[in-house]
Amino acid sequence: MSAAPESPSRPTVTEREARQVAEAAREQDWRKPSFAKELFLGRFRLDLIHPHPLPADEHVQRGEEFLAKLRDFCETKIDGARIERDALIPDDVITGLKELGAFGMKIDTKYGGLGLTQVYYNKALALVGSASPAIGALLSAHQSIGVPQPLKIFGTREQKETFLPRCARTDISAFLLTEPDVGSDPARLATTAVPEGEEYVLDGVKLWTTNGVVADLLVVMARVPKSEGHRGGITAFVVEAASEGVTVENRNAFMGLRGLENGVTRFHRVRVPASHRIGEEGQGLKIALTTLNTGRLSLPAMCVGSGKWCLKIAREWSAAREQWGKPVALHEAVGSKIAFIAATTFALEAVVDLSSQMADEDRNDIRIEAALAKLYGSEMAWLMADELVQIRGGRGFETAESLRARGERAVPAEQMLRDLRINRIFEGSTEIMHLLIAREAVDAHLSVAGDLIDPEKSLGDKARAGVGAGVFYAKWLPKLVAGPGQLPGTYGEFKHGVDLSPHLRYVERTSRRLARSTFYAMSRWQGRMETKQGFLGRIVDIGAELFAMSAACVRAELLRGRGENGREAYQLADAFCHQARIRVEELFDRLWTNTDDVDRKVVKGVLSGTYEWLEQGITDPSDDGPWIADATPGPSTRENAHRPVR
Repeated sequence: MSAAPESPSRPTVTEREARQVAEAAREQDWRKPSFAKELFLGRFRLDLIHPHPLPADEHVQRGEEFLAKLRDFCETKIDGARIERDALIPDDVITGLKELGAFGMKIDTKYGGLGLTQVYYNKALALVGSASPAIGALLSAHQSIGVPQPLKIFGTREQKETFLPRCARTDISAFLLTEPDVGSDPARLATTAVPEGEEYVLDGVKLWTTNGVVADLLVVMARVPKSEGHRGGITAFVVEAASEGVTVENRNAFMGLRGLENGVTRFHRVRVPASHRIGEEGQGLKIALTTLNTGRLSLPAMCVGSGKWCLKIAREWSAAREQWGKPVALHEAVGSKIAFIAATTFALEAVVDLSSQMADEDRNDIRIEAALAKLYGSEMAWLMADELVQIRGGRGFETAESLRARGERAVPAEQMLRDLRINRIFEGSTEIMHLLIAREAVDAHLSVAGDLIDPEKSLGDKARAGVGAGVFYAKWLPKLVAGPGQLPGTYGEFKHGVDLSPHLRYVERTSRRLARSTFYAMSRWQGRMETKQGFLGRIVDIGAELFAMSAACVRAELLRGRGENGREAYQLADAFCHQARIRVEELFDRLWTNTDDVDRKVVKGVLSGTYEWLEQGITDPSDDGPWIADATPGPSTRENAHRPVR
């Protein structure tokens, strides 16, 4: 028997302690090259992504064969309108997807899976997500962050042999990290896993458990108390959802993804064999973050599918709808929206396919690329859907059911907008993604200036750090003055009718400008840099645009070289780059000219009640319940809403 555990009450942590937990969980080393990391450092390494990497022929054949079967299933078996109406994916659809192998797309064939590459897994999600975004979320949560992915990377041979065949064909998995009072700050995680002999006893409550209502297997993050023989810390476990003491207390409902099986799960003295622990004690957050490095690519993949659908509807509707004697598409105010949707869809697909192929080849470190794809995809897909609603006018605001009832084509544009909204929150909100990517983007600066900007370090430590930083910047800064982007003929291989080389030269010059801006900010704010979240967010957004421009140009050249709509691809890449350059220049202007300081003063006033008078003249329809539900450990008092699909 181990020593007496710590109190199971929610940990109280300082801001510094919370940051230390997050820092300890991130990958510290860069063992492989990263295009995006180099981009933020002012080094445009086009050689890392061009020529565009390609999948092996056998992977293409296997992937295309499955996509053909999946397309037939989507067209004949999935009724997206029914799922939206009933807020439920029919059991026979889930069973059919299991029989098709869709739950084992990323699982190795030796465990009964299909063994698809990341590229084709993403194409499959884009396809099925276009039929029903709720099904896309079901399959993605199961394979991208559920049991298969962490076991693939960190699982033992016995764990893989035990669980992966089940996940490939019969069982649905879910990932449980969030709690009622814990989101992106896992240092305060309250769910505990107390060692007792060869078992752990889990107690706690998990919120927003995507797939949790129907799951058979759960990846659960819980805090192991430090005790004799146990290093403790946040730890990952595979838990049988049917275990005694596991209760799904609620199936949550949302503004979109109405078929999503997302709930609240309570654990009361749930016994989990030590053999079901993934990795070592204290490795839970590292496992979660590593899993998300490629797992995040599934979300922008479905955003690509959404962009394609938005483009299709915009094209068909804008050609049919006439105003003032001509199709609305030919009116500039509408045409600019269609051009934005077309160009952005092309670029977003370029970003996802490039990142996915690099993930498959495992030659590069893609943690920043995947995070940028998630950030950029979720934001741009939302904008594209919003523009589609605007193009459709009143019909865009009207539901598909209402359109059908009065005899028009049932186009679910407003549903698309609702369904896409969660992507800016899922798997790291936009705000958190900004901070996560910014941390990686400035990693080189923090590495050389760490002690110099640490307020707790001695003067001697700071002096030594200053010498090291001086050596680094003496070598690095001169390289940010001039580069290939200032030579007119550079990247000439991207000139075929339409000339994309000026855009690549712009990316090269702008990456150096971005690095200089980051250095200036480090010099100005030093240790306070991490508090300048508005500035860091804009730095990241500039990097995202530059990455997307690079990917779009490389994809256009790939398609041209293969004789696949090359001329049109060049046109789309050119249009996207022109649009992106305008956004980049606006972001640069806002780096130093913004309302951040004024906004902070207003926020303090709002929180202190200074402007409470402004809220007068309304009624609040909210009830008087607590802002955060009670998550005190203990037995459940509610009926179990768990609904396994068999």
